[in-house]
Amino acid sequence: MSMQTVAFYTLGCKVNQYDSQAMLEAFLAAGYTHIAFDRPADVYVVNTCTVTGTGDKKSMQAVRRALRTNPQAAVVVAGCLAQRAPRDLQLPGVRLVLGTQRRAEVVSLLRRALDEGVSLVAVQELDAAPFEPLAITAHEGRTRAVLKIQEGCDQRCTYCIIPQVRGPVRSRPLADVGAEADRLAAAGFAELVLTGIHLNSYGREMDGTISLIDAIQVAHVPQGVRRIRLGSLEPRAITPAFLETLRDLPKVCPHFHLSLQSGSDGVLARMGRRYTAATFLRACGMLRQAFPQAAITTDVMTGFPGETEEEFAQTQRVVEEAAFARMHVFPYSERAGTPAATMPNPVPKAQREERARELIAQGRRLQRAYLQGLLGVTREVLIEELVPERGEGWAAGYTPEYVRVLLPGGQPGVLQQAQLTAIEGDELVGEPVGGAALFAP
Repeated sequence: MSMQTVAFYTLGCKVNQYDSQAMLEAFLAAGYTHIAFDRPADVYVVNTCTVTGTGDKKSMQAVRRALRTNPQAAVVVAGCLAQRAPRDLQLPGVRLVLGTQRRAEVVSLLRRALDEGVSLVAVQELDAAPFEPLAITAHEGRTRAVLKIQEGCDQRCTYCIIPQVRGPVRSRPLADVGAEADRLAAAGFAELVLTGIHLNSYGREMDGTISLIDAIQVAHVPQGVRRIRLGSLEPRAITPAFLETLRDLPKVCPHFHLSLQSGSDGVLARMGRRYTAATFLRACGMLRQAFPQAAITTDVMTGFPGETEEEFAQTQRVVEEAAFARMHVFPYSERAGTPAATMPNPVPKAQREERARELIAQGRRLQRAYLQGLLGVTREVLIEELVPERGEGWAAGYTPEYVRVLLPGGQPGVLQQAQLTAIEGDELVGEPVGGAALFAP
């Protein structure tokens, strides 16, 4: 008799969220029922992350938690850590180790492992891997869905393990991008987030005939899609031609995630990043010229090998000038097998963490300044959920800039005009404008 319940735990990026949803839908199609991860399930799927040591640790904790919750369960471990270190994951109770390919086969591979009474490692080499044609028709939450259009990375930043665990650049065919956008629109999603491991590389392996802008235009077509949000971009993607086309696509949200990593040209060179601080700031300026009040968000790493006090101070100056709406700050974490792991002059861990704390405080101040700049303006808010703890009828949703807004009288799935009136923590409070909703599914 086949098992009946499956629970998922997903770590890491939006690409992993997409892959988990695709695997979940495969289990649902096979007759499984989805339950919460903290409940006793027949099957647990842990979709792992290995970008940092913290990702590794949390991934292993989730596997052990599943086995504690139900020692008789079959555990599937998928994702980046599984791709990098499959043998480390062959723990008692782990029946299937799946890397970053073959996820569409997750149910049949697990059945095979169970039928044969074995623990199966189905991790394959990625050198010649094609784009895996996963598809989703639903997503957690009722308003926003991730649409994965690209896989793999060939940038080879010196600190990053991702090219090893995600393989070379592969792009989703344009026709498939359009078909999935249609499916997700028909399922009621008003917002699509275009994502990939290295979004800028979309179409690069297709002899230069298509690029990211083509995928954005295709996803823009379905009428039910009201918003297109972009995943992380490289500063080099921000060109006058790209911005000119983007401005003609009204569904594109003025929220751009540009990964800075460091504001020091010396550190950027050691990281293998292909831009300078000046290039980065120029990209921010072009974005703001094209999209006034755009939210520019970023990632910054502290304590990269050899980072001096002056190089860290350079990062602080660039962060201040870029005036980010939000920052994700993290201390450098050695990844075995990357060039940075053996670089001289490692920064002591305590110093990496102290610098991260300083940047986080700076980021909070910049975020508040950005929110203050939105007070008094009117924005459309895509309502995502009710917030009963705040009071009857209160709801929360996001502006095109991806700022969370609390407002009275909203319904999930509805696009509502709201005047932004106050700041509460890192959220805004809004008042509905004009009564009727702009759009309801």
